[in-house]
Amino acid sequence: MSIYIAHRLFAAHDRALAAALAGRLAAKVGAERIFLPFCDTDEEDLVAEVKGRRLFELDRDRLGRLDAMAALVHGPSLDDGVCMEIGYAAATGIPVLLLTTDFQVYSLTEAGPRLDFPDPLLQAVATRVIRVPRLGPPPSSHQQGATRYADFLSRNLAQVDTALDTAVETLLQLPPPGWTSSTAHDQDELVYVEGSPYAAAGDDYLVRPCLDAGHRVVLPRRFTATDPVTGALDDLHAACRASRLLADVSGPETPPGTALLIGAALATGVRIAAAHLRPSYTHATGREPNWRNLMIQYAVHAHLDDTEAVQAWLAM
Repeated sequence: MSIYIAHRLFAAHDRALAAALAGRLAAKVGAERIFLPFCDTDEEDLVAEVKGRRLFELDRDRLGRLDAMAALVHGPSLDDGVCMEIGYAAATGIPVLLLTTDFQVYSLTEAGPRLDFPDPLLQAVATRVIRVPRLGPPPSSHQQGATRYADFLSRNLAQVDTALDTAVETLLQLPPPGWTSSTAHDQDELVYVEGSPYAAAGDDYLVRPCLDAGHRVVLPRRFTATDPVTGALDDLHAACRASRLLADVSGPETPPGTALLIGAALATGVRIAAAHLRPSYTHATGREPNWRNLMIQYAVHAHLDDTEAVQAWLAM
């Protein structure tokens, strides 16, 4: 069994949580069967002419030969690189386990169905969701001099231990790789347009050029469907069958569902463009400046920063 652990890279506690999961899994299946990004790509010490692109290539290579994925996803603002990796794995039939200790649940309307994640696409593609939302029990005995903060830390660590142990047990019982999204693309220049909830302009600025250029357009259904998870699966299939995916990646990071669709489209050979009218750059030691998470930046085939660039890409 080859297992990819997808996790947010940019803070020590995120990397530590992923390393703890990797260690427990390695004890069961062997370290050679675990891939832990950052650690196994030697990110901090890697030297490459274009370091971000090289890291993307290493991760994508491993995404292409998996038996399972475990993804650590917490909070309403999910890491866009992790979501891209989830989409890639799901579209290639790899079972995906999503692990969260988030105590919140989400809905698209006040009275709508509750979801474990803010975008129903995450729920739709997950083979299993491990959700451990509550603290561990209070310590059975109170050590002399211990503070309430130490007790609180102990309860948080117990919650993490439960989540990791449950994830390991579940991963070892996941079904083998199965369903794969169709790679037969629409020949009539169907464009799947994914707007950004962070963009005030809506999606009309992307839809209008598509229609003007003679393309047919399909828009997301999951945000308005009575059953958001069914709508999300429809969106996934539509994006993977389209000739092109035109995605607005505006926001503090690429929206999670958008990032997931980019990963799925990459895996199934769809032409992808990222519209990003107001880019902001990230910088890391030894890396080139990235206008988005590097897994998004190098997954897309075109980066469009104005409406003229959108029109030019549609004409290609």
